[in-house]
Amino acid sequence: MPYKEREINKLYYTMGEVTEMFGVNASQIRFYEREFDVLQPKKNKKGNRLFTQEDITHLKIIFNLVKDKGYTLQGAREHLRSNKNEVKENQRVIDSLEKLKGFLLEVRDNL
Repeated sequence: MPYKEREINKLYYTMGEVTEMFGVNASQIRFYEREFDVLQPKKNKKGNRLFTQEDITHLKIIFNLVKDKGYTLQGAREHLRSNKNEVKENQRVIDSLEKLKGFLLEVRDNL
C-alpha cells in the first residue's frame, strides 16, 4: 500500500492566517464578522480572534456570494438564512472541485 500524505487541519487559525488565505485586510474580515451572524470566531484573553474550520467555511461561502456571484451584503445574509444547507453543500462541492483541479495541475506539471 503506497504512502499517502494526510492533510493536516488546524483547530484554530489566527487573523493573519485567515487574511493570507483570502488575500484581504483584517478590517474586511472584522467587517464581515459584524455583518454576518454566522461568523463567530473565538477570542482569547488578549482579544485576538481565533477562527475554527467552520468559520473558514462560512467565510468561503460569504466571499463566494459577495465577490463571485455579486450579491449585496443584505442579499447574501438573506440567502444564507433561507438556504443554509444548500449553500454549505455547494461550498463543499466547490472545495472538492478546487482540490481536484490542484491535483490535476500537479499531475500535468509532473508529466
